[in-house]
Amino acid sequence: MNANSGESRPATGRVGERSRRTLETRIEARLELDSRGRSRVDTGLAFLDHMLGAAVFHGGMTLDLRARGDIDIDDHHTVEDCGLVVGSVIRDALGDRRGIRRFGHAYAPLDEALARAVVDLSGRPFAKVDLGLRREMLGTVATENLTHFFASLATAGGMTLHLDVIRGENDHHRAEAGFKAFGLALAEAVAERSAAGVPSTKGVLGASELPAADVEEDSAAGALEGVSR
Repeated sequence: MNANSGESRPATGRVGERSRRTLETRIEARLELDSRGRSRVDTGLAFLDHMLGAAVFHGGMTLDLRARGDIDIDDHHTVEDCGLVVGSVIRDALGDRRGIRRFGHAYAPLDEALARAVVDLSGRPFAKVDLGLRREMLGTVATENLTHFFASLATAGGMTLHLDVIRGENDHHRAEAGFKAFGLALAEAVAERSAAGVPSTKGVLGASELPAADVEEDSAAGALEGVSR
């Protein structure tokens, strides 16, 4: 799916596709984990478009995402639901997670800012995010919602995510370094290993441990119910 024109293109490697429609948002997304092509991201929030584009580019992935939400109210529902949908397409693309590295970590600098991300594709949703942003808004996005974006993504994607910005004076730099670090860490975690089995002593990860993903849920909380730790 081309998020702007509706044109289709052939799948390359592992692909996830999702559609979310609620009274608050309408979102279509397609993610190719194994191909860095031309991503097309249009959320109606230019700063979020910029951050998502940076994350998938440095993660070596291609994301087509188009979202229309009630941004006349504020940006919360659109940012949250984009996080849920991006997490869901990551989860769908991974399938049963056989043969992946599972763990990934990365540092990303942007001038004076330095961010660190650690990912575990464990099937257990958890996010600890500290971007340390001081401004109330970046563009038309409330900075508190950038933290919420990552929490929603981790929940829907079935991953443990630790993301923090270690230093930085400029909030744009801090946020962008965080998104880039996440993309780099995710790329390492989804990379395929020579061993073909599931990277867990329990023998299962992801879909077999998580409840069915339902992107029609109005909040991330529902996806946590019934998850075995």
